[in-house]
Amino acid sequence: MQTTTGLLGELTPEQRERVRSLGYEVRFDAGERIFEEGARADRFWILHTGSATLAMHIPGHRDVAIDHVRHGELLGWSWMFQPYVWSLAAQADSPVRALEFDALSVRVLCEEDKALGLAMTRTVAAVMGDRLQRCRAKLVDLFGPYAPHDRAAGPI
Repeated sequence: MQTTTGLLGELTPEQRERVRSLGYEVRFDAGERIFEEGARADRFWILHTGSATLAMHIPGHRDVAIDHVRHGELLGWSWMFQPYVWSLAAQADSPVRALEFDALSVRVLCEEDKALGLAMTRTVAAVMGDRLQRCRAKLVDLFGPYAPHDRAAGPI
């Protein structure tokens, strides 16, 4: 499986291969929960096929679908930063094939190779910033002053 876009695309070929060597293929069925908000974030994925929805629990409402992750994209960033707890939940929208990585192994590799660690941190931080902006926009759309009060957030 070739994964050169997104997270691994920012690495040198040697760094990319070192990280890829830590990954293994996994599959998720459509509708399967991949991780739960508030649970320990001890792994992450790069999607090869399929897509997943990221959702946030809003007290008093159903979970709110915040974003979608697709081919070549990183699924999960909470593994990189303490306290290593998922800030959202994820569920497969369709059958998913992905490379799964053990977070601790990748963090150790990043400590050993500072240039790789810096590249990974920058890339993950860019994903975080992008997802946080989309999350903000979605929440303002759903709950802002001009949002219809009867609008259902929709389950994931």
